Amino acid sequence: MKRRQFLRLTAAGAAALPFAPSIARAQAYPARPVRIIVGFAPGGATDTTARLMGHWLSERLGQQFIVENRPGAGTNIATEAAVRSPADGYTLLMVTASNAINATLYEKMNFVFLRDMVPVAGVIRYPNVVEVNNDLPVKTIPEFITYLKANPGKLSMASGGVGSSQHLAGELFKMMTGTDITHVPYRGGAPALMDLIGGRIQVRFGVLPESMAVIKEGKIRALAVTTATRNEFLPDIPTVSEFVPGYDAQSVQGFSAPKGTPPEIVERLNKEINAGLATPTIKARFADLGASVFPVSAAEFGKFMADDTEKWGKVVKFSGAKAE
Repeated sequence: MKRRQFLRLTAAGAAALPFAPSIARAQAYPARPVRIIVGFAPGGATDTTARLMGHWLSERLGQQFIVENRPGAGTNIATEAAVRSPADGYTLLMVTASNAINATLYEKMNFVFLRDMVPVAGVIRYPNVVEVNNDLPVKTIPEFITYLKANPGKLSMASGGVGSSQHLAGELFKMMTGTDITHVPYRGGAPALMDLIGGRIQVRFGVLPESMAVIKEGKIRALAVTTATRNEFLPDIPTVSEFVPGYDAQSVQGFSAPKGTPPEIVERLNKEINAGLATPTIKARFADLGASVFPVSAAEFGKFMADDTEKWGKVVKFSGAKAE
């Protein structure tokens, strides 16, 4: 080999050396079980998402992805546990709208979500639904607004708790329509839905995965979905924005990891999660819940959460909501 060619190849090899450990680390990952921390109790929509994707990742990567439920403090207990975990790729957090809302809802926290966690991947997104008890004499959003203005504060709006996505979707509606609805927080979405069906509560801005079955069974009336475009699973139901221009509220779920997690591991997880979201089986499973898959890059998911944090911060301040 000529001396010049030898030197050129040697230089190229030396330049590649800094990348070798990163490549090897990504290829070796995961070498042991990975935990997925969920800020809600088992059985809910977020827990279902975590277990479905955990099963996919376990099969795909050859190690167990184990769901660890840490409910409480509006997901802050789970988030803090993730923040304080080693940044080695073996702890993931299931992210929801609560992570964006809590940044303003809570005056004091031991972490800053956008600073202390790095985005990994989106998984699903879904609308809230403006749903009313069947006995309420309204069938459209214009009729609903007219009724509210004629009866300020007389209707009760259920939610899964102060600062929940259901609560804030309702507060955004009040802010943009100049209406008044009395908020009644529950300890979770399921009991709120049962009281809506039973007529003890008149209104709910419920998340579609919780409400899909009872809407289709006619147990409650869906007036509109809260996303900017109609939902593919309820195509005949209009959007709120068709009557209230600019209104948009949607919930997302995804994954994040502690700040400092190696970018090559984040990239690999993003790739594998998006591969799962492309499979017909996983798409169909989420479709049964009324959710659409949300395959985006880690950076795109991070931007979405940053934008949501700013948006919901304004609504929290308007509502005067305080963490309980």
